[in-house]
Amino acid sequence: MIKPVVTALIAVVGLMAPRAASADIIRLKTGGTLSVKSATVDGESMVIVLRAGGELRTPRSVIEEILPDEVLHADAASTFTLPGYEAPKPVSQSVPDMVDRLAAQFGVPVNLARALVTVESNYQTDAVSPKGAMGLMQLMPATAKQYAVADPFDPEQNLTAGMQHLKSLLDRYNNQTSSALAAYNAGEGAVARYGGIPPYRETQDYVRRILALAKQR
Repeated sequence: MIKPVVTALIAVVGLMAPRAASADIIRLKTGGTLSVKSATVDGESMVIVLRAGGELRTPRSVIEEILPDEVLHADAASTFTLPGYEAPKPVSQSVPDMVDRLAAQFGVPVNLARALVTVESNYQTDAVSPKGAMGLMQLMPATAKQYAVADPFDPEQNLTAGMQHLKSLLDRYNNQTSSALAAYNAGEGAVARYGGIPPYRETQDYVRRILALAKQR
């Protein structure tokens, strides 16, 4: 998520200068675009103030470039814009329904899918983690690329890729849910290195929370 030299210079200034950027459009490496009021560099992160309200922090590494927006916007302008579809809507009943449908489609236990989405993003379609994970199932850029996700903030695309990935992990670990969840959170390499859930507090808490939620649903 314009090619002239002047654009490249704008991108560099926007990403490197330790002050608020004057540009209005952020293009992500995943292909998505983000319409913003301001973007401020904070170390290796970018603090972004959204036009629709709210603020998020994301690694600078997920940003392709920052461009000036030639269109004047009202304060309530939409946040994400990609050709061919509407920006993500506020969370509604359709999103939980989509979770259930795609979980069933890819053979993921519905209760497990619901619990994972709750822990990963609390059903927020535009969630971004400090490490750069995006959307409902918090896809990392490499995972989004692996499953050919054009826009990780689109609920259908995000859930489709996330369910496929989770199913592949369940299959890999012979339906040992704890190992599959640990791999989803910490990576397959960490699970292989420790022969199961790695001794990371974050991962151990993550697995525990999802399993507990899945039992309650």
